[in-house]
Amino acid sequence: MLDLFIISIGLVLIIEGSLYFFLANRINLLINILQNINPKKIKNISIAIVFIGFCLIYFIIRPYL
Repeated sequence: MLDLFIISIGLVLIIEGSLYFFLANRINLLINILQNINPKKIKNISIAIVFIGFCLIYFIIRPYL
């Protein structure tokens, strides 16, 4: 189980790092766009993404438990 956790952290780091690598030229534009969005809307989208992530992990791991 610890191996799976470490692998998932590694995948998150790869995805996050890739996004910053490919969007390096536009990162300032993205920051300006995010500053204009209502923080409540950002929180709602973030919690939805977290929920989807938990659901994906749960339904993938459930057969192995």
